[in-house]
Amino acid sequence: MSPAAAASSLLLLLLLLALPRGSEQGPHEKKLLNRLLGAYNTLERPVANESEPLEVKFGLTLQQIIDVDEKNQILTTNAWLNMEWVDYNLRWNESEYGGVKDLRITPNKIWRPDILMYNSADEGFDGTYHTNVVVRHNGSCLYVPPGIFKSTCKIDITWFPFDDQHCDMKFGSWTYDGNQLDLVLNSEEGGDLSDFITNGEWYLIGMPGKKNTIVYQCCPEPYVDVTFTIQIRRRTLYYFFNLIVPCVLISSMALLGFTLPPDSGEKLTLGVTILLSLTVFLNLVAEKMPSTSDAVPLIGTYFNCIMFMVASSVVLTVVVLNYHHRTADIHEMPQWIKSVFLQWLPWILGMSRPGKKITRKTILMSNRMKELELKERSSKSLLANVLDIDDDFRHHAAAAAAATLAANSAPAPTGGGYLPRAATAATLDDAPCSSAQRELQAILRELQFITGRMRKADEEAELISDWKFAAMVVDRFCLIIFTLFTIIATVAVLLSAPHIIVQ
Repeated sequence: MSPAAAASSLLLLLLLLALPRGSEQGPHEKKLLNRLLGAYNTLERPVANESEPLEVKFGLTLQQIIDVDEKNQILTTNAWLNMEWVDYNLRWNESEYGGVKDLRITPNKIWRPDILMYNSADEGFDGTYHTNVVVRHNGSCLYVPPGIFKSTCKIDITWFPFDDQHCDMKFGSWTYDGNQLDLVLNSEEGGDLSDFITNGEWYLIGMPGKKNTIVYQCCPEPYVDVTFTIQIRRRTLYYFFNLIVPCVLISSMALLGFTLPPDSGEKLTLGVTILLSLTVFLNLVAEKMPSTSDAVPLIGTYFNCIMFMVASSVVLTVVVLNYHHRTADIHEMPQWIKSVFLQWLPWILGMSRPGKKITRKTILMSNRMKELELKERSSKSLLANVLDIDDDFRHHAAAAAAATLAANSAPAPTGGGYLPRAATAATLDDAPCSSAQRELQAILRELQFITGRMRKADEEAELISDWKFAAMVVDRFCLIIFTLFTIIATVAVLLSAPHIIVQ
């Protein structure tokens, strides 16, 4: 044989020697399983002293938060259970069985703790997948069944969508009491979150665990359970941009309705349309909320405030349109409306009419002038009020008539003596004076009619202008008040929330 062929044969022999001897492992495991499970009773609690409880270390590995159903108040999670205990009947000397250190045994072949989730909402109650149990030579058993768990969770909607939720997952033995089976947390920090997959809607704050010993009404023995509290916080970015921002924009559109002129005919239509839009948004929120009366969600309170504001704006828009289209033939402006909507409120809002600057001084002077005018009108004669002249003209006319009468009353010479001149004038001018008086009375009646018509037309035009200006004042006042209301309500909602945005 050549040196090269000898070297190849030696290398092949070394490789064959280096390969594991699988034929030796199989018989040892079979022999071990036959010895362990031959006389094994799955109903027997595997303890050396039956008066002592069997200690089971329990842990939970959270993989994913699948869904939080607020309507039905159910939390769906993907998690792994972790249970460790020592089985007194599953011990062996590894040197006697070819170095076999551990075995994988199906859970129905050996005893395992009947640990279930107490607050399960699953149809089958137990949502775990029964995997093999890893049994070591010292009797230590490790059982890690994965599962999709549906647990009941009381949803607190007070701060929705800026809310935090605490959902419990309560695990414990269903039949073994605390004197027979003792649950112990395998980690003081609680659940294992090292492999957690982040959720797009919820941010995981933590998952602390706690051991509880409770005596139920059904049984006098104490029962031990381990409760993991999943602390989650809602990511509000979606709700902020899809509910709150549109609501603010729609409410701002309602404010713009107060800037529309009443003659456009779109003020009332705009308000009603905005009210219907807010109703649709409120229905979207109500669909996600549980049908409970324990609390009102924060966003529901905000939407109701905005809807109240929009509904009030519709009502006040009707008032504005009513004021704007009032006429003097049907309505008379009360004095309090003149004082509030034509003087003081325009002065506070900084409004003025063309050619009429409204200040506090002008308001006081206008009220004083009206009082003086009423006193003057009450002291003037009817003719002076009708012709809009001073009473001095009447006094001068009366004085001139008295002087003429005195001159006419002087005696006039006649053939037999003197006759009164007045008697002569009365005799000569009786017929012409009667005609002149009648003409004068007719002229006065015509002047009175024309003056009355002109005064009435001016008063009607002024009254219509006053009603329109009062409507403008109400519009401006509502614009300012509702703007402040919207800003204050939005800021109050955002500041009262525990947190605003969680990325």
